[in-house]
Amino acid sequence: CSSSELTGILASKLNDSSAAGYQPLFKSFATDAIHVGSEPEQWNSRAVVPPISLSTTFKQHGPGKHAGFDYSRCGNPTRSCLERAVAALDGAQYCLALSSGMAATLTITHLLKAGDGILCMNEVYGGTNEYFSKIAAEFGLDVSFADLTKLELLKAALKPNTKMVWIETPTNPTLKVVDIKGCADIKLNTDLNISLFLSFLEQRPLALGADICMYSATKYMNGHSDVVMGLISLSRDDLNELLKFLQSALGAVPSPFDCYMCHRGLKTLHVRMKQHFKNAMAAAQFLEADLRVDRVIFPGLPSHPQHELTKRQCTGCPGMISFYIKGKLEHASTFLRSLKLFTLADSLGGVESLAEHPVSMTHVSVPENEKKELGISDTLIRLSVGLEDEENIIADLDQALCAAVSISEHISFLHSLT
Repeated sequence: CSSSELTGILASKLNDSSAAGYQPLFKSFATDAIHVGSEPEQWNSRAVVPPISLSTTFKQHGPGKHAGFDYSRCGNPTRSCLERAVAALDGAQYCLALSSGMAATLTITHLLKAGDGILCMNEVYGGTNEYFSKIAAEFGLDVSFADLTKLELLKAALKPNTKMVWIETPTNPTLKVVDIKGCADIKLNTDLNISLFLSFLEQRPLALGADICMYSATKYMNGHSDVVMGLISLSRDDLNELLKFLQSALGAVPSPFDCYMCHRGLKTLHVRMKQHFKNAMAAAQFLEADLRVDRVIFPGLPSHPQHELTKRQCTGCPGMISFYIKGKLEHASTFLRSLKLFTLADSLGGVESLAEHPVSMTHVSVPENEKKELGISDTLIRLSVGLEDEENIIADLDQALCAAVSISEHISFLHSLT
């Protein structure tokens, strides 16, 4: 066959997620991740790796005539490199880097004024829930929550003053998947923002109709559990001008060193996410087949209620799994204490595997009645599956389950099935 035909065959073989029914990988993603924002020609030194620009201020040619940068809070060369790279990877015109995911949430919310309405997905990161319900609401914003996985509930919850619809997909921690295009198609004069677990390797919300896309770059984008950062990507000129002003005026900007670290993390994102997906799928399949587990929630499994939606709007899945262990709080606690490879810690998306207990950790601030409604119970466990060897990941889950569920209990489970 011709060289072009051979290239196509090889690409189809390598694109495992597409072969499994997911969307094809974004064109030139790896190339852009490595090169955009890192062009040696932008520096007199021709450095292949963008330098860390620590200067807080920059010499001007004349009063008010600078060479693109005047004060580091308003703009920084290292931050600019990261922002250009993220915009390219997300298929966006613009990107703004903030000091944390919550700083990005705060900055976006400042687009609104007292009396404006926010309609938020009823299951979001605990810090986002707390900010909207306990802080934003105190400043006169009309905050309401609804299950936006059901588009009819979105339609019913929209109000005349709704200015922003805030969705998180997959949700945290029960990994519900929201139809981004479906939400965008029915929005009424609102700015639709999306907060995500997934990296922009898996989905591009802007291409599905979102106006603003917000990420916690602390997670997969940086990917090494050593940077806290938020990212906002968008393509609307008007919103970019407003957000650029707020980025500078509110001042929640990341350090040049953190920008350098996150930019470096982006260069291996395409490699890391494929392995996260592979390892998570293996772990999810193991847990789903285990009698000591009540239910596994992983969008990559056919058993997930929105599995087909996931395949329609994503190129794959991240390494996030939630599951309900059989038993009570003591069984979940023993499981988490018994893990050896997985680290019991908040956050997610790093190269190392993490485990956490949402009801007492990430979502402890969510009111009890809401936790019950969302299924955030004592036996729910959230895993961030890392890049360790697959057999070691599964072996650690197995031994922790053995420690949590005694032999006698396991036998009773078997008897209950006969």
